[in-house]
Amino acid sequence: MPIYILSNTKIEGAKTLPLIEQKFLPISIDFSLYDYLIFTSKNGVRAIEQISHTWRLKPVISIGSATTKAIKKKGGKVVWQGSEGYGDTLANEIVAHFSNDKKYLYIRPKKVVSNLVPILRQNGFEIDEVIAYETVCRACDTVQKPEPGSVIIFSSPSTVECFFRCFAWDDSYKAVVIGKQTAQALPKEISYVMAEKKSLVSCVETAKTLLS
Repeated sequence: MPIYILSNTKIEGAKTLPLIEQKFLPISIDFSLYDYLIFTSKNGVRAIEQISHTWRLKPVISIGSATTKAIKKKGGKVVWQGSEGYGDTLANEIVAHFSNDKKYLYIRPKKVVSNLVPILRQNGFEIDEVIAYETVCRACDTVQKPEPGSVIIFSSPSTVECFFRCFAWDDSYKAVVIGKQTAQALPKEISYVMAEKKSLVSCVETAKTLLS
């Protein structure tokens, strides 16, 4: 039985079924106004690279390992990495470990599922947001429905939305989700297994256990 990742990200042991893609938005940022940058996705890094390289001079707060890897690959300096990969948890860690007399910029997608900004503002932090990209569904006629018996990895609420926009669920499918927010986006009648860690590698390892 094949394992499918619903994006272009290639992980050994899984096939790609790219149902989502990122659209980078035209933005302008004066990075000199900010003390820290916050990234919650490697797509934010890709988006900001489209407009300027000066962001690399600023200390960065990253949500997790994949985002940290993308930041460091471009020459950015990560001063904090979130412990769980969730925006709300990251916000609480910032409150606990950083000063609210500094100015923060959150490079974000058009649609967010966390309360990162409200939590920080409620704790007296000055934070601006810039919408740098949006995740959109690819046209359904460009992708082929997974064969019966497949394990489907849902790595974000967007992958859930785009999958069910194109396909009906086959009862022979098995679902693996990357985290709690993605699980909440699934139709309630579909059972799933959650990956041990919030990463695609962990999702694939979890999916492999469902093949036996």
